[in-house]
Amino acid sequence: MKLYLDTSTNQCLLKLDNHTYEQEFESAMAEKILGFIHDKLQENSTDWRDISEITFFSGPGSFTGLRIGATIVNTLADQLNIPLYDHQGNQHQIIIPEYGRPANISTPKK
Repeated sequence: MKLYLDTSTNQCLLKLDNHTYEQEFESAMAEKILGFIHDKLQENSTDWRDISEITFFSGPGSFTGLRIGATIVNTLADQLNIPLYDHQGNQHQIIIPEYGRPANISTPKK
């Protein structure tokens, strides 16, 4: 099964072969996305080990969303020992998000 993931906005897009799913996570993506993916795999009578390759929309987009998504796809591809592609079709060992601009990191208050 091919998995496609786009976490560049609060509206997460997941594709499992020919099935497309969208979920609004707002600020809870980190806590809920793995459960969302797992639920959709189960709806298709599959499990994590049935994933044969992953494609990830690597950006530009939300800094936090892209970091969360990249962490998930990098970990899955590594642990399942499967190919990992960016949205342009380039294969990667790990995906580094493309934010489209420098990160806006506030200065520490202490």
